[in-house]
Amino acid sequence: MADGMLSNGAVREINGSDQSNDVIDIYPLSSYYFGSKEASPFKDETLADRIQRMKFNYAAHGLRTRVEAVILVELFKHPHLLLLQVRNSIFTLPGGRLKPGESDIVGLRRKLSSKLSVNGSDDETEWEVGELLGMWWKPDFETLLYPYLPSNVKKPKECTKLFLVRLPVSRRFIVPKNLKLLAVPLCQIHENHKTYGPIISGVPQLLSKFSFNIIED
Repeated sequence: MADGMLSNGAVREINGSDQSNDVIDIYPLSSYYFGSKEASPFKDETLADRIQRMKFNYAAHGLRTRVEAVILVELFKHPHLLLLQVRNSIFTLPGGRLKPGESDIVGLRRKLSSKLSVNGSDDETEWEVGELLGMWWKPDFETLLYPYLPSNVKKPKECTKLFLVRLPVSRRFIVPKNLKLLAVPLCQIHENHKTYGPIISGVPQLLSKFSFNIIED
């Protein structure tokens, strides 16, 4: 091989990743079963009450970490993102807050099983938690979020981590009765901050490095 020339294998090694990891297999929504279970309790509180609770938790445990899942399905030959809807108005990605000392992967699997499986247990295959797609930070206890940690913030109050979760060809989703599981097209979510908020509306851009392999029935 001449000087300055690289084989395909060498290029792949320099890039530092196998390009096959940049392809997401997306299965039809019809491949999955959807059911319901008992309602989950909600904390009915004002914004002031929530901030006070966050301050108490921060004083006890320090930085609060949330982990959320980006899960894709196919509908009408387009990629759709699975979202939970609370009280017919608030959209969230499946996931939640970690317990003190809990790892990201273990915590996200626990939350997905709690929100999307029978009796809070993973009754089928284990959730395949993949790449960390992005991180959002709260410098203070208010609702303002940044997709980076400002250099002047030494003690952030909350970090939200988004992970890609790859689905198998089939699965059962069992959702609490007071939540709705929706499949929303990525094109509708893109930069739609007003409806979905900054984290969800930024997901399509986070997925821009991937190719979608939509698998037909």
